[in-house]
Amino acid sequence: MRHDRSHPPSLSEKASRVTETTADFHPLSAAAQPIFDTVRSLNPNEPEFHQAVHEVLHSIGPVLERHPKYIENGILERLVEPERQIIFRVPWIDDSGRLRVNRGYRVQYNSALGPYKGGLRFHPSVNISIIKFLGFEQIFKNALTGQGIGGGKGGSNFDPHGKSEAEVMRFCQSFMNELYRHIGEHTDVPAGDIGVGGREIGYMFGMYRKITNRHESGILTGKGIGWGGAQVRTEATGYGAVFFVQSMLAVHGQTLEGKRVAVSGSGNVAIYAIEKAQQLGARAITASDSSGYIVDDAGIDLGLLRQIKEVERGRIVEYANRRPGARFVEGGNVWEVPVDIAVPSATQNELNLDSARMLIANGVRAVAEGANMPSTPEAVGAFQDSDVLFAPGKAANAGGVGTSALEMSQNASRQRWNFDHSEQKLRDIMTDIHDASFRAAERYGTPGDYVAGANIAGFERVADAMLAQGVI
Repeated sequence: MRHDRSHPPSLSEKASRVTETTADFHPLSAAAQPIFDTVRSLNPNEPEFHQAVHEVLHSIGPVLERHPKYIENGILERLVEPERQIIFRVPWIDDSGRLRVNRGYRVQYNSALGPYKGGLRFHPSVNISIIKFLGFEQIFKNALTGQGIGGGKGGSNFDPHGKSEAEVMRFCQSFMNELYRHIGEHTDVPAGDIGVGGREIGYMFGMYRKITNRHESGILTGKGIGWGGAQVRTEATGYGAVFFVQSMLAVHGQTLEGKRVAVSGSGNVAIYAIEKAQQLGARAITASDSSGYIVDDAGIDLGLLRQIKEVERGRIVEYANRRPGARFVEGGNVWEVPVDIAVPSATQNELNLDSARMLIANGVRAVAEGANMPSTPEAVGAFQDSDVLFAPGKAANAGGVGTSALEMSQNASRQRWNFDHSEQKLRDIMTDIHDASFRAAERYGTPGDYVAGANIAGFERVADAMLAQGVI
């Protein structure tokens, strides 16, 4: 199915596109196929979740063949089933006095390596498939950080855009009025995600503190610097994706100096990916939102972009209106811009096969996923077939959760690290993730395949911990 490039795909089109790809999944091993069949049977109409599970099961085929203990001990059956799924009602009152009701989620997926850790997403597209796919990915992403954290995810179909401060506060307080029962610094530590920034974390933390009568700083991460937050946490996901690109290029004797970079999105991840790319000598030239994208061949003016998106909460077209030489493409495809590096940082399945072919034809050298699963399986295959360096989200965007774990450490020890110290720790985490993924791919006969390498390295860490802890 081909989509008109002149208009961005709707959420329903994205969902149908994922559903279509399930027929084209790569064949699985004899041990993994029955597991995947059961996942689809027990979780119908959850295409994003199916896609995430299939990718991991396909990658770890060589591991299962070499180490039958994982099959014999039922690791796969346990791994694909969340330890706990929580769905709850979130009632709140809008400014007109009208009762509103949203649905809240928390999927506590796997705690073999530590307390559940994963963000809360507030967006109209949120459903159980989205939360389960994100939670499943989080297991391996968190394992790769080496920080002793398990995998989980949560959120709501509430949309904070267009809501007043008072409405956002009332929703967050109602959401936490149920969520508090299920979390704790040694149990489950949520963070932010799409639609959940410092404002929302603050309102939820305040409500948790009131309900429990405990100032438990480690209960949420992404807090304000003045009340338990960590330096570099805001920047970490975007910075980390660029650090990963830097490591991939270094393997081939290249640097970011002078490279043209396309970034999708204009939220937290995109802004800080642009910032770090430009600090390392690259020229980031794009940003986008649901209305279209901008191109600034002179390099994105970060001050202007932040003013429009973070302060004014405006549309990306305003950047082109105020920046001489920049242009806005309404409803266009940001991946048609010729670049050396691409960092998809908006949402899942935003980069399809047509987009991948455009990037490849225009000479892209490396792609790093700043968002979670932003590339469709066909797009990933096209990059790999064309020898484009490709970093999957569970590796490339793990800097955010890695730094969240550092925030937890600081909260537990009542310490505060400065920016430079925190950034160096982030750089070290991303270097370790790159190296672990690279070595795992080589160890199992797929050198340079970061998708397989990240899945294998994360899987082995989690699976070994599950084996050690018995059938629970």
